[in-house]
Amino acid sequence: MSTAVVADEGGETAPVGALSDVAAPVAVPGGTPLVVPAPGGAPPVAAVPGGVHRPGGAGVGRAVEPVRFVALGDSLTEGVGDPVAGGWRGWASLLAGSLAPPEVGVEFTNLARSGALSTDLTTEQLPAALVLRPWLAAVVVGGNDTLRSGFDIARTARELDTTLGELARSGTLLLTACLPDPGALLRLPRPLARPLARRMRAVNTVVHALSARHRAVHLHVAELPWTAHRGLLSVDRLHPSAEGHRLIARGFHDLLAAADRPLGPAPAADPVDPPPGAVADLWWMATRGTSWLAERSTDLLPGLLALAAVEGWARLRGATGRHDEQMARAAAAALGALG
Repeated sequence: MSTAVVADEGGETAPVGALSDVAAPVAVPGGTPLVVPAPGGAPPVAAVPGGVHRPGGAGVGRAVEPVRFVALGDSLTEGVGDPVAGGWRGWASLLAGSLAPPEVGVEFTNLARSGALSTDLTTEQLPAALVLRPWLAAVVVGGNDTLRSGFDIARTARELDTTLGELARSGTLLLTACLPDPGALLRLPRPLARPLARRMRAVNTVVHALSARHRAVHLHVAELPWTAHRGLLSVDRLHPSAEGHRLIARGFHDLLAAADRPLGPAPAADPVDPPPGAVADLWWMATRGTSWLAERSTDLLPGLLALAAVEGWARLRGATGRHDEQMARAAAAALGALG
């Protein structure tokens, strides 16, 4: 299913289990892969220069087993906002190219898809990921959950715990991230922004707790300066731009480097190509952007309008603070129910 770049020389291969002893989540402030078509309609696999090996071993001349890196999630991890010929690239693909020294290979498979919910990870992406036996897996999800009228933090917690737990038990090193408030990114009016912020805080509370529980390497994406630096966001204001994706990739690379993991050079700070100008932004919105927004509106707009109505009624009754407290208690109860 996948294609690897395997070195001609190097030390003895280290098992992926050697990676799984990374410390609990650490806070941070703040090669383009070759996409190889997979047979049978399977997700694309990228063979990127960049495995893990134990230096100084006896096996000079032996093939070094490449690192297997799998990404699970939604449009953020799919790479929306960082266009390349034929599709999207994104932070996970950029990170894949820097996950190992140059003499070793990396097999990268991106299972993330736009619109995915936490339940989609468990039912669709997790089984496919386990088949690939990844050494590292990125699991970043939850934003779409907050945009649904049927949002249930207990369900989100269960699904995420299942996905992280299954991968961790297989010996996979996990990468996770908390997410910024979509209402703030989109500059939504207060009746829409406040309930979305409330839900996002609950999701991030769950992600922080489960990242510690499953010993994930956690990046505080929510704390990056998305609104202060407009260039970090794409034209839709909801996804990172090419520069924003690189910021995320470098953040994860810094965390892995701090944990003394053998890596390749960090992704470049700035995109090789200049960011698209106003004309390119308008062209994207008039072609691909309008269809994307139309698809999202059919499933997101009703839920957003319902949120606004509930929030407006709560404000009239002076109950918004109570709603914040209820959501915080619901997140704590969801984590407590996991045992």
